[in-house]
Amino acid sequence: MDNETATPVISTKTIAVTALMAAIMCILGPLAIPIGPIPLSLALIGVYLCAYTLGAKRGTLAVAIYILIGTIGLPVFSGFSGGVAKLLGPTGGYIAGYLFTAFICGVFVEIFDNFFIQLAGMAVGLFACYFFGTLWFMFEAKVGFMEALATCVIPFVAFDLIKIGLAMVLGRSIRAALKSAGII
Repeated sequence: MDNETATPVISTKTIAVTALMAAIMCILGPLAIPIGPIPLSLALIGVYLCAYTLGAKRGTLAVAIYILIGTIGLPVFSGFSGGVAKLLGPTGGYIAGYLFTAFICGVFVEIFDNFFIQLAGMAVGLFACYFFGTLWFMFEAKVGFMEALATCVIPFVAFDLIKIGLAMVLGRSIRAALKSAGII
């Protein structure tokens, strides 16, 4: 087969839109209100936007790029921080959980066109983020399950549900525009 006529594995448009979503994560991620060991951050709305807009594989890839950028030290995590130490600190499990959240949410968006089923999928993705984050927080902070829930989950549920709603409204429009442009 001639290399000039081979179909690329991934298109330039796909690379560009994935990089753009990773950049949006880098913009939203640092914006946080420090309310304790776990800040109220906008990173999760970025995860939802990536998943809703790009689907499971590309959305997860965009989130992985964001995490790699932060891991090498660029200040894209909450409070304009970065580096491996952030992943090993109290919020590290939540950051790792973003990958599972993006994948789960993206699968629901790709498979189901029903808003309420997608909403349920977003809630399952949120649960995955809470699961990994809370387990890591318990290990890192050496606290029990109920204390971890009281610190890391309960204060954030309402805000995270609002983030899901916003991401679904914005994501639906963005996804429709990308589909009509032939990008996804």
